[in-house]
Amino acid sequence: MNINKSNSSNPFLRGAIEIAREAGEILREEYAKPPEIRYKGEVDIVTQADQRSEALIVERLRGEFPSHTIVAEEGGGSGDSAAEYVWHVDPLDGTTNFAHGYPCFAVSMALLKDREPIAGVVFDPIHNELFTAAAGEGAQLNDESIHVSAVSKLAQGLLATGFPVQKRTLNSNIYYYWDFTLRSHGVRRDGAAALDLCYIACGRFDGFWEFGLKSWDTAAGMLLVSEAGGRVSDFAGHPFHPGGPEVLATNGHIHEEMRQIAVEIGKQATLVPLQGPLFGDARQP
Repeated sequence: MNINKSNSSNPFLRGAIEIAREAGEILREEYAKPPEIRYKGEVDIVTQADQRSEALIVERLRGEFPSHTIVAEEGGGSGDSAAEYVWHVDPLDGTTNFAHGYPCFAVSMALLKDREPIAGVVFDPIHNELFTAAAGEGAQLNDESIHVSAVSKLAQGLLATGFPVQKRTLNSNIYYYWDFTLRSHGVRRDGAAALDLCYIACGRFDGFWEFGLKSWDTAAGMLLVSEAGGRVSDFAGHPFHPGGPEVLATNGHIHEEMRQIAVEIGKQATLVPLQGPLFGDARQP
């Protein structure tokens, strides 16, 4: 099986696959070294691997698609994010995992045309798993078609979520985590949203929700979920757009059940879930 090339007729996807694999080689090389870490906030980190991977991706995308705009996590892209063709790039989704030697991270790239994903690639270089999708062509893992799970009840499902690295005491997701944990087989928190979405697409997870994700976190993964037969929306049930305030992605079968529960949890959750001497004054930004 040749997973370096794609059978897709989409030239954007074929180009993205080659670039993602090159970036993945950089991550694999850097993973074998002691990490070089700097902070871009109180707890938000960036490594040399993020920067090297993004530099390569941006250079290669500009070379292959010079008329396209690039939006990249570490700021290497430039141009109008409202342009017709925009690449949304996360050169290392799961930076904290990477920095701690936890092998759960990936390169994520997606091309949006008029704000809708038309091609997406997520590459996990440690496990050599290449997730790909093009609009209207289905989703693949290492060139084999993938589909969401057939689980039809939340009580039988395995879910995933994530928590922000900034302003964590102002995020109410702990309420959703607690409630969904009691209503399902369990909730996993692996720290790489792009891979969480890929795992929905291939049936490893049945549902995923999170708040405050950036466009580069979700653009490729949401296309994979949709093309694998799943559903992606916000909590109101409206179509999700990359960068939206909350995302709900499921196999489709449990979507409405999860969505209604999320709405009910939201009515009860406070905006300041963590208070007390261990957390200081949670009202401070």
